[in-house]
This record gives sequence, C-alpha cells and structure tokens, in this order.
Amino acid sequence: MNRRQIMLGGATAVLAGGVAATWGATRTGSLDAYTDYVLAQRQPLTAGGADRELVRYATLAANGHNTQPWLFRRGEGGGLSIRPDMSRRTPVVDPDDHHLYASLGCAAENLALAASAQGRGGEIRFVPAEGEGARLDFVPGRASDGPEDMIAAIPERQSTRSEYDGRPVSAADLTALAEAARMPGVDMVLITDRPALTQVRDLVVAGNTAQIADPAFVRELKDWLRFSPRQALQRNDGLFTAASGNPVMPAWLGGTMFDLFFTAEAENEKYARQLASSAGVAVFLAERDDPEHWVRAGRACQRFALKATALGLRHAFINQPVEVPGLRDDMARLAGMPGRRPDIVMRFGYGPLWPYSPRRPVEAVLTA
Repeated sequence: MNRRQIMLGGATAVLAGGVAATWGATRTGSLDAYTDYVLAQRQPLTAGGADRELVRYATLAANGHNTQPWLFRRGEGGGLSIRPDMSRRTPVVDPDDHHLYASLGCAAENLALAASAQGRGGEIRFVPAEGEGARLDFVPGRASDGPEDMIAAIPERQSTRSEYDGRPVSAADLTALAEAARMPGVDMVLITDRPALTQVRDLVVAGNTAQIADPAFVRELKDWLRFSPRQALQRNDGLFTAASGNPVMPAWLGGTMFDLFFTAEAENEKYARQLASSAGVAVFLAERDDPEHWVRAGRACQRFALKATALGLRHAFINQPVEVPGLRDDMARLAGMPGRRPDIVMRFGYGPLWPYSPRRPVEAVLTA
C-alpha cells in the first residue's frame, strides 16, 4: 500500500465517521484532490528547478500551527536567506516569536540538506542585522555531505498527532537520534522512563488547561483550523482537522462544533492517551534565550524529526510546558537542566501515517 492509499484510508475514515458524511464531498471538497495536492508537494527532489526545488523542500519543515512564517530570498551573490513573515505570527501562543524563529531553523535545516543533495554544499549563518532569520551561503566545490536517509525523509516527515503503539525504541536507535540532533549551542534530552513521562504528561495537561481557559488562545487556534479539504486547499496553511484525527465538515459547521466540543477535559484525556502510547519525549534546550539560539534549536529539532522518520518513527509537538511560562522551570528541571528555557518538547514512537498538511506554493514564499 502506497502513501496515497494510506492517507486516503485514514482521512476517509475520519470523513465517514463525522458529520461531513451527511453533507457530502460537494460541501467539504474532495479528499482525492486534497491528497493529490499534498503528495505533489512531497515529490522527491529533482535536479532541475535549482533554487525553487530547494525552497520547496525547505517549506516541508515543521512549524507551529502550520503557519509557515517564512519568506525566502535569493541573494545577489548567490545563496538563499529565510526571513520571518511577521504577518503569520501567533502572538497569543508565541508572544516573543520564539516558535516563529524555531520554525525558521527547521526550514533552514531542510534547505541545507536539500542543497547538499544537489551538490551545492553550504553554511547556515544567522543574520539578524538584515532582518533575516538565517542565510544559506553556498560554498563552491563543497561535496554533498548530507545524510542520505535524512534527505530522503524530508518529504515523508509529518507531525503525527495520533496515538502510537507503545513499543520502546532500541538503544541503538535512541543513540542515532541523539547523534542526528547534535547542534552547537543546543542540548537535546531524551526521556523514556515511565515515571518521568508521567510527569511530562502532567505538565502538558496543566499547560493545556491554562491555555484553553484563555479565550484569546482559543480564538487564535480556531483561526488556524481548516475543517474541510476545500478550506485547507483554499488557504494552503493551517491545521487540517483530518490530520489530527478530527471529523471533516463544512467550515461554517466546523467552527460551531469546535465551540461546542473543544474542552480542556476532552483535550487533556487525548494528551494523556497520546503520552501513554509514546515511546519517549525529546526536549530541546538552547544555551541562550535569543533568536539565534531559537533558530539553532529548530535546526536540531528538524534533524531529530528527519532521523526519526528515517527510522520508521512518528513524532508530534507537545509544547504546552514551553508555551506557558509558569511551567518552563518545571520542564527544565525534569530534563535535568534547571535554569534553562526549554525550546521544544516532542513525543515520539511507532504509529500510523496520517494525512499530510498542505504548504503554500513556492511562488508565494520565494522572492528575487
């Protein structure tokens, strides 16, 4: 069974089990068309297209709420820069743009790996003076040195917001994950013992409860939800409900149902099940709390996610202990690094492939 069949199987089950089955695909849009679109965005890297192909791969990176808060620009002397798109900020959940800069780091890592695969080796540097999150400068004559399995994983990677099967990850694979995530200025801590994972669960539940009690947080989240294939394809961004196991339905009805059924109790129960089914949690903590190191944390996170994908693992963000300031110290202590600001918390384990999230066209994010 190929990726398309798997995606349609999972998404159709969500559709059939939801209210959309009554309304029909004419009101929600076609899941076939949606699947064709997102899989076309995830075709293997081609030799043609040069910068355009590199940017396509860069946009497949992880990012908060699938806001895709980036703009790419060709430099006069070659190279590509990634600048923050401040029109895509999420100021309630991310008031200091921490997640935004981490997302730029994720994209920068994809960009560098893709360039390496095309034989255009380069170096990533942070360039705040130019209003850019990062810049990839190509180095003439540098050989391709990107890990082939991680490059191949770029179009396969997804944030899989489902329950996993609870199987442990081997010591060898945990070591491979740690090696892949090595990044100067960033530490990554793996938590796999059940008592500690229970404490992570408690922090996630506490953070989720606090966030859902904030009407501004709920409004912002709802703004980025896409309830139907049609709505997801019209916007090419946001969180498509089928990609998180929720019913597909017309956008107007989805908003009403969200208001009725999005509760702290239901979400907390979901997160508790997801943590119980996960093999472990990865916590990323940068040495300094500034945009440059947030970008580095994003790069480390992306490398971890790609290696996990190459090893047959799924992953998903559980960043509530990062997003709620009052929980950060507890998360840092649990990770064994008191005094640090935790940047990213991610669970991982073995699980199914779910529908992918859409990306904006390259033409919308690449400028001369």
